[in-house]
Amino acid sequence: MTKNLFDLTGKVALVTGATHGLGMSMAIGLASQGAKIVVNDINPEKLASAKAAYAEAGYAISTYIFDVTKEDQVIEGLATIEKEVGPVDILINNAGIIKRVPSLEMDIEDYRQVIDIDLVGPFIVSKNVAKSMVRRNAGGKIINICSMMSELGRETVAAYASAKGGLKMLTRNLATEWAKYNIQVNGIGPGYFATAQTAPIREKGHPFNDFIISRTPAARWGLPEDLQGAAIFLASAASDFVNGQVLYVDGGILASLGKASNE
Repeated sequence: MTKNLFDLTGKVALVTGATHGLGMSMAIGLASQGAKIVVNDINPEKLASAKAAYAEAGYAISTYIFDVTKEDQVIEGLATIEKEVGPVDILINNAGIIKRVPSLEMDIEDYRQVIDIDLVGPFIVSKNVAKSMVRRNAGGKIINICSMMSELGRETVAAYASAKGGLKMLTRNLATEWAKYNIQVNGIGPGYFATAQTAPIREKGHPFNDFIISRTPAARWGLPEDLQGAAIFLASAASDFVNGQVLYVDGGILASLGKASNE
């Protein structure tokens, strides 16, 4: 057994779309344990800004431009990463979008876009990262960023819930297929987190803020750093016999919601 089960020194970790928010926090968590961080995005300005933010936090990262929904770009991007940084040992499929539109009003192209980025993208990147892991007989860690919507439905998020529910099952399926190659595929399901996007609904007195505080046993919103432990665990040797699981980091809200018949 290793002296430090959570040591990631020298490991190359690709965290897709980690230019801000929860993805950046998880990437910083891995970096704090010695991982070499690689971040991709389709927007060069976002990547440049992110690189500066990571540097300010004390970490140097490598950045690459490619679209996770375009397999030719993914293959080319991974080949360049392998040549310039090293083969990917850890993948966090973090890139994603959400479109809040009532189902009766949602344009089918918007629905397809969410599915493409949030579900098809993780499959494309996972498949091609895993091919390299298998070819090198190296094993590895793949972490899909799922959601409470992998388990629950809510108004206006039909596409997102469809994608995240599918991502949970993709996680389980890939885990069963790739375990023989010593590849562990797991997921993290964030609850409600304090980010720039949720700032407007976190104001005291806002009905949704009151709902989250009252129904979360921890009685608070999650902080981005609350995800770091789960990411480090699932990326490290500490989780070598954990496979096909989704670890919900939600302050207990999933457990709590089951107590009310009207939720």
